[in-house]
Amino acid sequence: MDEDFDIPVADEMNDEFMDDIEAPVTLKVGEEKEIGNQGLKKKLLKEGEGWDTPESGDEVEVHYTGTLLDGTQFDSSRDRGTPFKFTLGQGQVIKGWDLGIKTMKKGENALFTIPADLAYGEAGSPPTIPPSATLQFDVQLLSWVSVKDICKDGGIFKKIVKEGEKWENPKDLDEVLVNYEVQLEDGTVVAKSDGVEFKVEDGHFCPALAKAVKTMKKGEKVILTVKPEYGFGEKGKPEGSIPANATLQITLELLSWKVVTNVTDDKKVIKKILKEGEGYERPNEGAVVQVKLIGKLQDGTVFIKKGHDDSEPFEFKADEEQVIDGLDKAVMTMKKGEVALLTIAPEYAFGSTDSKQELAVVPPNSTVTYEIELVSFVKDKESWDMTTTQEKIEAAGKKKEEGNAFFKAGKYLKAVKRYEKAAKFIEYDTNFEEDEKKQAKALKITCNLNNAACQLKLKDYKQAEKLCTKVLELESTNVKALYRRAQAYINVADLDLAEIDVKKALEIDPNNKDVKHEYKLLKEKIKEYNKKDAKFYGNMFAKMTKPSSNKAAGTKEAEEPMSIDSKA
Repeated sequence: MDEDFDIPVADEMNDEFMDDIEAPVTLKVGEEKEIGNQGLKKKLLKEGEGWDTPESGDEVEVHYTGTLLDGTQFDSSRDRGTPFKFTLGQGQVIKGWDLGIKTMKKGENALFTIPADLAYGEAGSPPTIPPSATLQFDVQLLSWVSVKDICKDGGIFKKIVKEGEKWENPKDLDEVLVNYEVQLEDGTVVAKSDGVEFKVEDGHFCPALAKAVKTMKKGEKVILTVKPEYGFGEKGKPEGSIPANATLQITLELLSWKVVTNVTDDKKVIKKILKEGEGYERPNEGAVVQVKLIGKLQDGTVFIKKGHDDSEPFEFKADEEQVIDGLDKAVMTMKKGEVALLTIAPEYAFGSTDSKQELAVVPPNSTVTYEIELVSFVKDKESWDMTTTQEKIEAAGKKKEEGNAFFKAGKYLKAVKRYEKAAKFIEYDTNFEEDEKKQAKALKITCNLNNAACQLKLKDYKQAEKLCTKVLELESTNVKALYRRAQAYINVADLDLAEIDVKKALEIDPNNKDVKHEYKLLKEKIKEYNKKDAKFYGNMFAKMTKPSSNKAAGTKEAEEPMSIDSKA
């Protein structure tokens, strides 16, 4: 056969190219099934490897033999001894190929029966393929190179030439280390750099590099085809010999990267990982941690150094205010053996006053850095780590006392954490003895009540209401729970519910000064709301009512909807 045949494209069909196979096709050797709903059939001759199949844009390499239904051969790459290469899903081959080869695994051999509509149509391809001919292709998928349109606009195509490790990709804050070489379409090298480091969101050289590295794995090597909009656009780069509107080919290798994260939501404690830690465990609140650290001012002055020069690691309890807040928060995100560089703003460091440290004074409003290594840690016990019910009760009592201390110091968020943890220790008491159940109940009531008091201070009134309701489920006559829930209701303007709770509290404890005071405030609130409602409805009604010569009648009509029962 003519060597130039090579599966010619059915040109009239390219603009209608379809890539919508409904689902993966699973076949046993010798089995045949229809692919999609256009009459394309596939018979498996030999199983392939793994699970992956090529996608649109990938560069595939195949061997094939094409025949008519009567067995007449019209083409074969095998006879030529040269595999056939093409880009999948780009209309470079007949539709049946684009659809069928997407279902194949590496090394797989299949026989495709392709109807004329997915081949050369009514015209055929004279003289070898008759009009409206159904064709058969014995195809073996030898390999493919993944090519991705990473911006989904045709601006950057990425071809993987060396697979990377694991599954993670760099993020905007991360600092990447790369090698790259840039060529024009004619092969002229216009830029090259080995071992260059940059922050992903800051970019480097041209926009394509930052876009591409966010899709890459460690050790991955790719070839990028970069259109001008992701290169140097209409102006080019005269000093770099890159002409206007140049399409670039960039060979890019991602050597490694340092993960950078915001430890706090306000982005004032930033952690850069210099060395990965071990496993998945991290310290929890109350964990005993041992660290090596060096603290510096922005000018490089060292103000603290612990655990270095043969000295013992520095030990402290996480989230117990034994170190600055930023260090406390960051260490709980670390793994054993991890080394990180922390940048901590004044709000999470030493604040607005100077602070005398081990080796130097930290001036007011200083942003500081710490290089820290988490040598080891022992996690604070969780409830599931405890073997006896008495141990859980004692732990709950201890956390409650810690919460009380933080509450008295005005540190309500920290107090909340302690009360919540205390309640969790004794949440499930089915295995408790009767006297232990009584102790647990008393602790639950106290912790939830104190937590509710914190939530009121933090203005989280919905959470305060929920906690008080929990208490009332355990003890329906608890005056403090009724009182605090009433406060929560008042702050979210549920005055009727607040009144019910206050009245019930007064029934239980008529002489309670706090509840009586709250009732007085509540009645004032109700009167205030009634006045506002009356004015609102009065104005609304006045606008809706037509002017009348009978002023007395008009007044009467306007007054009726203002009558609101205050229940006071």
